[in-house]
Amino acid sequence: MAAGSDVLRPIRVVVAKVGLDGHEVGARVVARGLRDAGMEVVYTGLRRTPEQIVATAVDEDADVVGVSILSGAHMVLLPRLREAMDDAGLDGVALVAGGIVPEADVEVLRERGIDAVFHPATPMSEIVAYIESHVRAVP
Repeated sequence: MAAGSDVLRPIRVVVAKVGLDGHEVGARVVARGLRDAGMEVVYTGLRRTPEQIVATAVDEDADVVGVSILSGAHMVLLPRLREAMDDAGLDGVALVAGGIVPEADVEVLRERGIDAVFHPATPMSEIVAYIESHVRAVP
C-alpha cells in the first residue's frame, strides 16, 4: 500500500478453540460470519494451547483473537491466553470469547483482560459491530 494512503486493510481475526473442547460448530459459524462481514479470518482448529494461539496471532498480525470455549475451563484458559498475548507484545490485540460462560464469571474475565464475552445466542451482527467499533485496522 502506498505511503500516505488512507485505505485501511481489513480487520484480521484469529478464531481459536482452546483446550480440550471438541465442539467447533460455533467457532466455524463465527469465523464465516466475520469473513462475510469483510474481515480476514484464520481459524486455528481444535485443541490449541494458548501458546499455539499466540504464535498464530503473531504470524498473522492479528487485530483480534476470538476464542470459542464450551468446556468450563474459561477461568483458567482465557486469563492464561491474555497473559501469553501480553508477554508476546500483543497487549494491543483484542481478546474476545464466546460460548458457555456463566454471567458471574464475565466481569472477572473482563478484569483479567478479556475484552468481551459473547453468549451462544448473540447475533452475528452484534459480534461484528463490537469488533468494528473496538478495533482499528491499520493501513
